[in-house]
Amino acid sequence: MTRGYSLEQDLRLLINNPKYSDLKILCEDEKILYGCRAILAARSEVFDRLCYNGMKESHENKISFPKINSVGMEIILEYIYTGSIKEESLTNDNIIEAFNAADYFQLSDLQDFIIKIFKNKLEKNHTENYLPELLSKFATIISLVEDNIFLNVLVEAVAAIPLNTIEFGRLSIAGLRYLLYCTYKKETPFATPEYEIFRYSAILAAKQVSNDACKALMKRLLTLEQIKQIENLEVENKVIVDHQKVTKELEPLVELIDFRRIKGRILVNIIEPLGIIPVEIILNVYRNNTLLFNSDLNDIRGMPIDSNYVWDKSACGSKLIIEDNDKIVCALSDLDRSWQSVRAKMVLENKGVFEWDIVIGKSCTSACVGVCSSENFNYETWAGYQSGWILDYHGTCGNFGKYIDNYCPSFGDGTIITVHLDMNKKTISFTVNGTKYPEVSAWNNLPSKLYPVVSLCHPGRFRIQPHQKSI
Repeated sequence: MTRGYSLEQDLRLLINNPKYSDLKILCEDEKILYGCRAILAARSEVFDRLCYNGMKESHENKISFPKINSVGMEIILEYIYTGSIKEESLTNDNIIEAFNAADYFQLSDLQDFIIKIFKNKLEKNHTENYLPELLSKFATIISLVEDNIFLNVLVEAVAAIPLNTIEFGRLSIAGLRYLLYCTYKKETPFATPEYEIFRYSAILAAKQVSNDACKALMKRLLTLEQIKQIENLEVENKVIVDHQKVTKELEPLVELIDFRRIKGRILVNIIEPLGIIPVEIILNVYRNNTLLFNSDLNDIRGMPIDSNYVWDKSACGSKLIIEDNDKIVCALSDLDRSWQSVRAKMVLENKGVFEWDIVIGKSCTSACVGVCSSENFNYETWAGYQSGWILDYHGTCGNFGKYIDNYCPSFGDGTIITVHLDMNKKTISFTVNGTKYPEVSAWNNLPSKLYPVVSLCHPGRFRIQPHQKSI
């Protein structure tokens, strides 16, 4: 291309070009890159301080960066010279180094771009199998902090993967520690029960010690599924091979495992006899369990990931779109004069009380939330006209075209509606933005099998999730 036609293209000729450079950049991996002192200083305050601070670096033609490798520095040079980077420049092999370098040079726009690209990769394939390796690499580069945006996104993605599906060796002890540290006693989605966290951590630690120790632990530490098949767990008091060395390797992880969430019979019959957990930790759990004998503490940290809290694509209006791992439904732009419906996959039947939240990202005319029957239900039209028991955005309750006015105030964007369905008494009530309203007394015709349902038109956008109880 002829020079002078494109400023960006011309500036690309300067990137890492010794001919037009007056500064050598020595990276962590001892690779030398080249840059123009004036351009670097004009585009980065960090480079400006290093190049024109009156110190030794200002007079030499070389600057060393012992914590930035050449892979990350190449991304920095591309961004500094052109004001952007090509999306294909970011790969699984360099995205961590690129973000680390952007953070070091205080290039916030570049950090935002890297995070955007990473999120796009996750949305295209939310089961990307390189995530454990990325977290492990992250642990070797960046210090343990909670306010790192990239780390938070990465941890959230890895937390959604059950640990027992990640092969040993793909997630390092340092990477696992990051995961546990960032989710410990946090109300964030987590896919792995606490016992399986311990099992994975212990086997990973044993793997660092010896093959014999690893084999012994894999034999003794059954999976939860295997444990469920055994009525009476037998106590085995024999300690494992190299148990002291395993204990030492496990130390960084033990303090981040919440043993209170592990069932008592597993603690007594499986974990304690191994001799790899400090006695004081076990005793504290026993004391806690004694004091909280009737505790309703879940056996999984954060909010359990329930695959039933999703919209059903097979029971959905033709002009509704389901996205975000089937948690969000929205209406196409040409659906603005009528309404269509969608139901969730979860079946509400038998006895019990069921609760779930509908978060209204975007409201629309006559949007409604409630339950429906599967019998003769038409998803191409509004739920309130048929076998749907719903609350609409006017604050009106409806069923088979019969309405109950002034049940609650009208609602709009950002509203959170909780549906309370008591199948024992066959009653429904709603909570709107934290205010709970009474049972709809007129609804005495609920069938024995129901589904969560919503109806919407453009620009409606609704999310379904487990009920988030306030603490």
